Amino acid sequence: MTDFQLYAQISSLPADLRKEVSDFVEFLKQKAKPNTKLKERQFGYAKDFFKMTPDFDAPLEDFKDYM
Repeated sequence: MTDFQLYAQISSLPADLRKEVSDFVEFLKQKAKPNTKLKERQFGYAKDFFKMTPDFDAPLEDFKDYM
């Protein structure tokens, strides 16, 4: 369908239906907008969020056969 055909079909609608088409087009525009506003990350935000045990790098018993 060409733009002209679409315009002709919309123009032939009653005024209340043209308003609905207009509202729907605005809805589609809002839906298609990329939501690119992201919070800026701050350095050190996760500090003290989790703790690692002192033996974190120690070999695990489960993998003893593979080492």
